Amino acid sequence: MSDTAIQSVLTHLDARQPLIEDWLKAFLRIPSVSADPAYAEHMARAREFLCQRLRQEGLRHVQLLDGGGEPAVYGEWLGAPGRPTLLIYGHYDVQPADPLPLWRTPPFEPTEIDGRLYARGASDVKGSTAVALEVVFAFLNTVRGCPVNIKVFIEGEEETGSPTLRTLIERHGALLAADAVLSADGGRASAEVPTINTGARGNAALEVRLRTATKDLHSGRYGGGVRNALHDMAALLATLHTPDGRVAVAGFDDDATPPTPRQRQDTAAFPYDEAAFFSDVGAASHGEPGYSPRERITLRPALDVNGMWGGYTGAGTKTIIACEASAKLTVRVVEGQDPARVIRSVLAHLRAHCPPGCALEVVAMHDGSPASTLAPDHPLVRAAQTVLRAGDGREPIHVRLGATVPITSVFKEALGIDTLMFGFNLPDEDVHAPNEFFRLGSIREGVQAWTRLLDALGGYQPAAFRA
Repeated sequence: MSDTAIQSVLTHLDARQPLIEDWLKAFLRIPSVSADPAYAEHMARAREFLCQRLRQEGLRHVQLLDGGGEPAVYGEWLGAPGRPTLLIYGHYDVQPADPLPLWRTPPFEPTEIDGRLYARGASDVKGSTAVALEVVFAFLNTVRGCPVNIKVFIEGEEETGSPTLRTLIERHGALLAADAVLSADGGRASAEVPTINTGARGNAALEVRLRTATKDLHSGRYGGGVRNALHDMAALLATLHTPDGRVAVAGFDDDATPPTPRQRQDTAAFPYDEAAFFSDVGAASHGEPGYSPRERITLRPALDVNGMWGGYTGAGTKTIIACEASAKLTVRVVEGQDPARVIRSVLAHLRAHCPPGCALEVVAMHDGSPASTLAPDHPLVRAAQTVLRAGDGREPIHVRLGATVPITSVFKEALGIDTLMFGFNLPDEDVHAPNEFFRLGSIREGVQAWTRLLDALGGYQPAAFRA
């Protein structure tokens, strides 16, 4: 579009800043917690809230898409023939607010303090979702059209692992067909330098139970004479890593694509205060030798014990020998790895090292999602690079996320399209924790960048996204 048209959109968005904030606050007041069935009516209210706004702003075919769980909200504007079609992704569900006593302000009553908007879901990801939507609405209200075709897809199960997303896409794949995805989820990696998310680790999960007897035993009668499930579980899990932090599971990283020189250079260029990173959480650096801490948490796979329990954990003393112990484990996988294979290699290790006289049972196993990657020369990356360089004056650093964003791999598998994560939340905004917040200044930064990004992507031919 012309510079004049883009400037009119930006001027419109500047004038609307107070209204954007008001709409976001209304969105945040809806406690759309997907994990708890008690919040079902609020989930429905959030869907209606979004549908009403999409219709009001001129999107067509606004509807709910059902995959057997919490429906997604859909709407479209397809008035740019010959231009790329972009699927804009966000999610309207949020994490539970617990533990409530640790909140300094009511979690579902947005509160402004020193340029920050405190509320559950403010950073993850209602703030960035509002940014993306407001830009689309601004184009339609000022220049009566967008530089690209738009399909809005706002999910309601992201915070519970998107369990029915694949089914939803199978049912509505034709409606969701697009050339690429722009995700409001997956925010900025740094407040200091411009960054572009070019990928994320994948994951998988395992829960096991170890039994050593048919019931708990009196430690006075049996102590020192039988196996103890808690002792054996602790010893078994300790075999998963060598003392220096390397994963000891055979074949664990055999299929991992080694970090490229470009990835290691970008990681080294990222502003990272190693001492502060660990001291901020009262932890010490530990992990796979041969890689920096930043490389270990973004470019390399990992295996972690997330929980271990059994026996008596109440007040006082109960002199028993536990007959059963349980553990939950997850893996983070990198490019090239099959998460289903990796988690099964962990299970095979546990079975091979299970002590005699013990029975190991699989309680649950989830194959999870593979890692996602955007090539450095992908149109989504090139467009984002142009926009961020123009806005900041510095060359953006390519970064990979250590966390997992399942939709990136799901959209690639099911629809054959790539995703650029272009959210404007920042790492310190206490996502999933009490006192979550979103910086109000990120709204203006975000709508400016999204406006210029849609314009830049409109300069590409649809075929370029599948080259």
